[in-house]
Amino acid sequence: MARSLRADAQANHERLLDVAARVFAREGADTSLKTIAAEAGVGIGTLYRRFPTREDLIEATYRNETTRLCESAPRLLERHPPVEAFEVWMESFVDYMLTKQGMSDALPAILATRDGLRLHSRQALGEAVGTLLAAGVAAGRLRSDSSASDVLMALGGITLISGHEHQRALASRLISLLLDGLAARPLPD
Repeated sequence: MARSLRADAQANHERLLDVAARVFAREGADTSLKTIAAEAGVGIGTLYRRFPTREDLIEATYRNETTRLCESAPRLLERHPPVEAFEVWMESFVDYMLTKQGMSDALPAILATRDGLRLHSRQALGEAVGTLLAAGVAAGRLRSDSSASDVLMALGGITLISGHEHQRALASRLISLLLDGLAARPLPD
């Protein structure tokens, strides 16, 4: 059983992961770990105590960002109507993928060597999308013939296209089109 961290150590851990996500998205996986530590306001020794290798930090950042995104779905539904919650979540998904792209050189090797990490991430993301889709269907706002897998594939495509074009605003426009395509159709007379 893992030991729980002191409050200050836990805060440092979380801050390191938050900063790492931003820095990896901005500068890529080869960025200086000293830069991450400095931006997090901790010494490099603190970073290495928590994450002995660059790969450990990348994996922890990936896990943290995936968990954060997936856990946001039910909270968004508490604060927003289903379609609006889904749109906010999709925008967050694009940002998540941009962070992942920043780690893209190192992430495939990490995913290949960490048992079940890729599958776990896909399942968690599918469950989050499924939760949002089900809420939209129950409210009569989204099509009942849509699958979480199809939505994730579409979002992946949106992220690739907008990332390749370096146009974050393009992703938002394409998300709007995707939501229009997911909208419930009126029953024929």
